[in-house]
Amino acid sequence: MSGPERPVAVVTGATRGIGRAVVEDLAATHHVVVCGRTAESVRAAVTDLPSAEGFVADLADCGPGGSLERALADLVPRLRRVDVLVHSAGVLRRGSVADVPMSDWELSMRVNLVAVAGITRALLPALRTAHGLVVVLNSGAGLSATATMGPYSASKFALRAFADLLRDEERANGVRVTSIHPGRVDTDMQREMIDFEGVQYQADEYLRVESVISAVRLAVTATPEASIDTLTVRPRGFRP
Repeated sequence: MSGPERPVAVVTGATRGIGRAVVEDLAATHHVVVCGRTAESVRAAVTDLPSAEGFVADLADCGPGGSLERALADLVPRLRRVDVLVHSAGVLRRGSVADVPMSDWELSMRVNLVAVAGITRALLPALRTAHGLVVVLNSGAGLSATATMGPYSASKFALRAFADLLRDEERANGVRVTSIHPGRVDTDMQREMIDFEGVQYQADEYLRVESVISAVRLAVTATPEASIDTLTVRPRGFRP
């Protein structure tokens, strides 16, 4: 199948890390809309996929008339249905409350929450048509807040609340919502966190990206009567 014959999956943060892996997995069965911040990165991700198109937007620019609103105005009329929407994009800002600038708090909320709400709102009619699925790739930081994780954890706690309320609101419309909370995953973002902590990076201590993809696939392939509401995926050696 190709193009309109395939179910449609929209994936944000789809040009690197977990989002890129989600796109590559879903591309086997879906027409994928690859969302990224630059035209170059989106083009590179779309190349060689059997059925795909790009969606370029700066999620930090999500106010009225901004990059995201303009991109959605172009995308939404092209999508009659959306079977899967995966929110994978995010930013990591951390530090102590005493030190973190207000701009980091604002950016975290804009990208990790406000843009998610805006994209979901715009695609809800198409999700309802398909009785689709929204997958919110959250974090362990959205379940437990620890020192120096303020902006990131606060935005992820808020994102968890968003997923819970969306699930409650859209249940009657046939839209399912899955919140996935991975622990530490071997990605570029994880390397940034370890650099901040000033310790040696040990890739085998973290989840493989494939483990997160398996969780996404579980939600996507759930039978129609089932709702996978919340999944937590931790490295085997994790201790709270």
